[in-house]
Amino acid sequence: MALITFLSDFGYTDHYVAAVKASILKISPHAQILDISHQIEPFNIAHGTYVLQSVFQDFAEGTVHLVAVDSQGSADGRYHAIKYKNHYFVAADNGILSLLTDSQPEVAVDLDVTGVLSHPAKEVLGPAAAFLAQGGDIRELGQETTGMRELLNRQLRLSDHSITGHVIHVDHYGNLITDITQDSIDAIGHDRHLTIRFGRETVDRISPNYNTVDEGDSVCVFTSAGRLAIGINKGNASELLGLHYDSRVDINFYPAT
Repeated sequence: MALITFLSDFGYTDHYVAAVKASILKISPHAQILDISHQIEPFNIAHGTYVLQSVFQDFAEGTVHLVAVDSQGSADGRYHAIKYKNHYFVAADNGILSLLTDSQPEVAVDLDVTGVLSHPAKEVLGPAAAFLAQGGDIRELGQETTGMRELLNRQLRLSDHSITGHVIHVDHYGNLITDITQDSIDAIGHDRHLTIRFGRETVDRISPNYNTVDEGDSVCVFTSAGRLAIGINKGNASELLGLHYDSRVDINFYPAT
């Protein structure tokens, strides 16, 4: 039986998480359910996408990911199961799956839904996840579709001497995670000297970790997923720099001296 991961914006003060797990265990009493997080900001598709993108490939192929962020979904009440990179995902038709896959899932189906739903994650997504984890064929869950709601990831702006990106996530420590990747810096920079500008601050190097600068100083590092992150050693970069989701970050490259 495949592992089921669970990501939601439900928090921990209510019964919603337990109710979804109960719906899975009724169908599959021996199911293994691993919580990724239930502290996604309410209805925040970008936050949910970032967290899921950062971790899903750490799990074995065949893992089923139950995504209950903005789980009431669209007004027409559609829900999907998809296969992507040999993982399975179930979620509402709210755009999160298109952001996760850049609208290129290997298989996508409309989940069969009957009646009015009061708790879609419990009534639709949980049972679908249990079915897939037991080895069920995704195509038995509903009709194949190409009609998922699509949202577009913001694209990097690249030139021969610069990269412009944006903050896509602020983590628990206030670090600013950007959409600028190590691969893009390597491809454009060719080992040239660089400056990274964000707000009123400029940094001229990418450090191996946050504590290679003095406490209170700004620092740029690569995350384990290969994204450029901006932090302040022992400080909250978002609060201290006044930067947040979608703030602009510019990198310029100069000839080596």
